[in-house]
Amino acid sequence: MKIQKALHRIRPKELLDYRFLFYTLLHIGHSRGFDQYFTGATIKHLPGEKLAKVEVDFPPLPIQRRIAGILSAYDELIENSQRRIRILEAMARALYREWFVHFRFPGHENHPRVSSPLGEIPEGWEVKGLGQVADVNRAQINARTAPRELHYIDISSVSPGRIDSITTYALADAPGRARRIIQHGDVLWSCVRPNRRSHAQVMNPDPDTIASTGFAVLTPTKVPFTFLYCATTTDEFVDFLTNNATGSAYPAVTAATFERSALLVPTSPLLEKFGDVTISTAEEIHTLQRQIQNLRRTRDLLLPRLLSGHIEVEAA
Repeated sequence: MKIQKALHRIRPKELLDYRFLFYTLLHIGHSRGFDQYFTGATIKHLPGEKLAKVEVDFPPLPIQRRIAGILSAYDELIENSQRRIRILEAMARALYREWFVHFRFPGHENHPRVSSPLGEIPEGWEVKGLGQVADVNRAQINARTAPRELHYIDISSVSPGRIDSITTYALADAPGRARRIIQHGDVLWSCVRPNRRSHAQVMNPDPDTIASTGFAVLTPTKVPFTFLYCATTTDEFVDFLTNNATGSAYPAVTAATFERSALLVPTSPLLEKFGDVTISTAEEIHTLQRQIQNLRRTRDLLLPRLLSGHIEVEAA
């Protein structure tokens, strides 16, 4: 295995458990303990000679291993849940491709094809603009409707396929871009640099959850929300957004770009059948994501207490 030169490799010696060292460095990072060693004004760096000066307190090896075992148990549960999520997502996408890309849907053998702007498609299917089956940026808060407190989703908090974090603000302290009202089933798509695939399905959000105006919020009106999410996160859809982005430094698309994008929409019975199969999958994925958040929160609460000795390993 090779690593990039911009990374440091730390290899612990005999008296230091590698997992204990990992969690110790994780705690130092969380508590900003590396900041004093950074160099550079705009882009921070941590040179190897500075990293070597970082002090690490460590108990006897058996206690190190016990602490590492407690914390790594949480990470193993997190990894198992993440693996299940990947399997469920792959199943939903495979079903979408099978039915709506390869046209191997139930009863396809006796279903005739007709010509369309996208080539031959099953009879009864239509090519529609996204704006015909979904609303783009349906609603946003204003001075009259704004809540006193809101839960904010920023562009930086969304990575491909998931919402990593939501920050709660009093209205007076909220960023000016906190405007887009979201609801269950919405699709969030970052308008900036669409090639980065910063998108996510919104599932059971808390009341007064608001997204940045840097997102396009897609609300399904005539298709199941799982169909809209699968259709707007394919490689072909990402290519469409990327090719229609404007601006050199920060290529971006607009709501109009989403509205005019072409979607292949099957018959209502087939859409309903797809929703019946995939909505329960989306709910299970959401439950697993919540479990992962809780596990991480618990691990991060235990981390400093175990390392500092405030919690005895026997009690933990």
